[in-house]
Amino acid sequence: MSYFEINKRYMQFRKNTSASKYSLLTKILIKVSLLFLIIFLVIFFVDKIDFPAPNKKIETIIPNEKLKTIK
Repeated sequence: MSYFEINKRYMQFRKNTSASKYSLLTKILIKVSLLFLIIFLVIFFVDKIDFPAPNKKIETIIPNEKLKTIK
C-alpha cells in the first residue's frame, strides 16, 4: 500500500450509524423518567384545585315500604 492509500483510510470521515447499548438505555430511562414526572405534576396540580363542596348535608328519608330485607 502506498502512503496515500494509508492516509486516505485514516483521514476519511466515517459516520457511526449504530447506537451503543448505553445510549439506547439512557434514552429509554430519560423518557420513562419524564413520563413519571409529567404524571406526578398532573396529580400534584389536580390536587391543588379547590373543588366546591355542597353547603348543606343531603339526607333522603326512605319510607319503610320500600325497604326489603334479604335473609
